[in-house]
Amino acid sequence: MKDAKAPRGIQSIEVGGQLLLALAHHGRPMALKDLAREAGMTPAKAHPYLVSFIKLGLVEQADGAGPYGLGPLALQLGLISLQQYDPVRLATPVIEDLALRLGHTVAIAVWGTRGPTIVRVAEGPAPVHISMRHGTVMSLAGTASGRLFATWRSDDAALLAEPLPDARATAAVREAGLATSRDGVVAGVSAAAAPVFDAAGRLVLALTAIGPSASFDTAPDGTLALALREAAQVLSQRLGHQRPD
Repeated sequence: MKDAKAPRGIQSIEVGGQLLLALAHHGRPMALKDLAREAGMTPAKAHPYLVSFIKLGLVEQADGAGPYGLGPLALQLGLISLQQYDPVRLATPVIEDLALRLGHTVAIAVWGTRGPTIVRVAEGPAPVHISMRHGTVMSLAGTASGRLFATWRSDDAALLAEPLPDARATAAVREAGLATSRDGVVAGVSAAAAPVFDAAGRLVLALTAIGPSASFDTAPDGTLALALREAAQVLSQRLGHQRPD
């Protein structure tokens, strides 16, 4: 039964919106019959909605008879939406959830003037906590966060007077889509970091989990790594990043 307190919407807008969702999902122009099928309606029903969307600039049609694609207003709205997104603000509730699920401390690291810098920390429910403080600068070669930034922001990393991970290490990070460290800077402490990219494909932050080595799984196909990568990919998509095929 529907919630009687839920605000009423305009059903026709919600129905027509399925066409826009289908175009956004596929990311390419679509023929009328294919677009209508994806939106769960007949072509005859879909066509009037598309006519109105074209008038608004939400949809465009090549040569007036070709496939339908997202229009200039849709692009403009998307760009404005991206400008309003603050990556750290978006990621903050994500690390809170990850810390509870994984049972380890999870932090956000961004690129600062001195290198990868911790800006947010969420502690897990485990009785043993590994302390990470706001403002801590991470080693490029010795930490998971540092290796991540050294891999995807190598030009920035090269400007610092600090040893860098070797080419084999950065290649491994790229292949795994994740950086890890075990007993690196501090004995008995391990970490894993996943990259979050913006619409331009630039690494904007790292989601970094850290914990005692005895209970910390650094396997690239382990539960922890999968959870970090999935969360990072969702955030990247919200920031407009499209993963290559």
